[in-house]
Amino acid sequence: MDLAVAVAMGSSLQIAMFIAPILVLVSQLIGQSMNLDFNPFEVLAVAIAVLVTNSISTDGKSNWLEGALLLITYAVVGTAFYFHP
Repeated sequence: MDLAVAVAMGSSLQIAMFIAPILVLVSQLIGQSMNLDFNPFEVLAVAIAVLVTNSISTDGKSNWLEGALLLITYAVVGTAFYFHP
């Protein structure tokens, strides 16, 4: 079970580290400026997501309550981004 969690987390990290710079380069090619200058609200949202994911995956096991916590966190962050100016 620990291997499955490590593979899932590692592949997500690899995709994020590959796609972000590619998007910046492609945005320059198409004339739409996209930089990696994030505001504090976005950085805080990512930090909360990392903390919740880390606390869920430390033991290598999961149950319905941890899944519900992830869904609720996703809903709260999505709602916050919807209402944030």
